[in-house]
Amino acid sequence: DEIMRRTNLAEAAVFNSSTSRTVEYLSRSISNVVILGVSSDYERARTFNVAQGRFISPIEFSAGRNVAVIGSNIADNLFPGTDPIGKSIKLFGRHTQVAGVFEREGNDMMGNSHDELIVVPINYMAYFIDINSERNNPFIIVRGKEGVTVEQLKDELTGVMRAIRRLKPAADDNFALNEVSLLTSGFDNLFRIIGLAGWVIGGFSILVGGFGIANIMFVSVKERTGIIGIQKALGAKKHFIMIQYLSESVMLSLIGGIIGLFLVFITTWLISGMSGMNFVLALPNILLGINVSVIIGVVSGFMPAYSAANLDPVEAIRTTN
Repeated sequence: DEIMRRTNLAEAAVFNSSTSRTVEYLSRSISNVVILGVSSDYERARTFNVAQGRFISPIEFSAGRNVAVIGSNIADNLFPGTDPIGKSIKLFGRHTQVAGVFEREGNDMMGNSHDELIVVPINYMAYFIDINSERNNPFIIVRGKEGVTVEQLKDELTGVMRAIRRLKPAADDNFALNEVSLLTSGFDNLFRIIGLAGWVIGGFSILVGGFGIANIMFVSVKERTGIIGIQKALGAKKHFIMIQYLSESVMLSLIGGIIGLFLVFITTWLISGMSGMNFVLALPNILLGINVSVIIGVVSGFMPAYSAANLDPVEAIRTTN
C-alpha cells in the first residue's frame, strides 16, 4: 500500500507469501501443494487467465474470505469429471470455496506455473501462518506502467523503499530489488556463446558461398563473352555491363539468403512448439541476413563484373564457346 501511495511509475504492487499444505476434497487429497497468498493487485501484476469461474474479488481480498483459485492440475486430481466451481476444499483445516480454475499454462523456462498451485487472499492466509516469516518467502511484485523502463522503476523503488524503511543517507539498503531479467541472465550468456559460434560457422559458410557465387559469375561471363562484345559494340558502357553482372550476383546471393531465413523461421517455429519457449526470428535479424546477402553478392560479383566490363568488344565478339 505504501509503495502504491508513494510511487508514480508503478502500475501494480502485490504482496506474496507462500507455504505448502495438504489439500482435501471428500476422499481425495494432494500433499505438498503450494498455497500462494496474494494481495488484491495480483491480477494486474501477473499475466494469467481463468478458465472456469472467476478470480478473487476486491471485497474478498480485503475481508480475507475463505475463497481460492486453483490450478488446472489440482482441479483434475481433486475433481475428475466434476465442475469444481462452488465446491469446498479443505485447506489449513478449514473449508475453502473454489471460486475459479486457472487456465492450463505449462511450465515457463524457470519452471513456474499456476497449474500446480492454489491462490488465496493474503489476509485469509494470515490467519494460519506468519506471512512475514522468511520461511514463507514473503516478497512484493511491482509492475511498471507502460513505457517505464526497468532502470527508471528500480531507481524510484529504491528511493521509495528507503523512505518507507526510514534509512539514513549513508545507511545500506536493508531490502533487495530483483529483476525478472536477472533470472534469465544465464540464458543470455548461453545465447551469447551460441551467437558467437554461429558467427564463426556462418563466416566459413559465407566464405565458401562467396567463392561459389564468384565461380558461377566467372563461368557466366565466359559463356556470354560474345553477347558482351555485341553489347559493347552497340554502345553499352562499362558501368552498364558491371551493373548487369553485379545485379545477377546479388540476386543469386539474395535467393540463398532468403532460403536460409525461411529455414531458420521453420526451425524456430519447431523449437518453440517442442520446448514451450517462444523463439522468434526478429526483424533486425531478417534485415541483417538480407544486408549480408547483398554485401556478399556485391563482393563476390565484383571481379567477374569488372572483367566483363573491360573486355575488348572486337575480341569478345570473335570468342567462340
